Amino acid sequence: MPGLVRRLFPECIWEMPATDPPTLYLTFDDGPIPEQTPFVLTQLARYDARATFFCVGENLARHPDVARQVLAAGHRLGNHTHRHLSGWRTPRPEYLADVAHCQQLLDALQSTATPEVRPLLRPPYGRITRPLAQALDSSHQLIMWDLLTCDYDPDYAPEACLRASIRLTRPGSIIVFHDSQKAARNLRYVLPRYLDYCAEAGYQFAAL
Repeated sequence: MPGLVRRLFPECIWEMPATDPPTLYLTFDDGPIPEQTPFVLTQLARYDARATFFCVGENLARHPDVARQVLAAGHRLGNHTHRHLSGWRTPRPEYLADVAHCQQLLDALQSTATPEVRPLLRPPYGRITRPLAQALDSSHQLIMWDLLTCDYDPDYAPEACLRASIRLTRPGSIIVFHDSQKAARNLRYVLPRYLDYCAEAGYQFAAL
């Protein structure tokens, strides 16, 4: 993301501080779904990797059992709105209500959630306005990214997706994959190879 965009949204987290040993923060958007999310969990388990899954509320409602699998494996769930809304096109009251709807489902699943920890929210498409960001900042920690794999692009060859993802990775990166049907081809090719490369390079994988 250009530095100007980051400065316009100081409420948002774009990357994490570098640590020793170096750590990466894998995130997965748009699930949970039974066709792709269990595949992701299997790959992560091979490296004892922890990740954050930004869930669409409609998918949570359809597949709560898959969301429970994510939690049981030690990962964290985040809010991706209930209907995957664009913050640029949706009136503020409607958007805030949609976030709250998704959060109710998440809270019901995460009975051990601690009230002093703000829930995580990633705006779909990364689209949010200044007024929305300010309105949400008191209730949610807004999470963006510094590495978008673009695995959802059907015109993006899996090999090219992998090469670019590796090239742009750096300590503290917040990386976006998608556990969705649209991203399945690239996800299934790139994720195992990306994990293998990064593990060999000495990276650890943590949830946000």
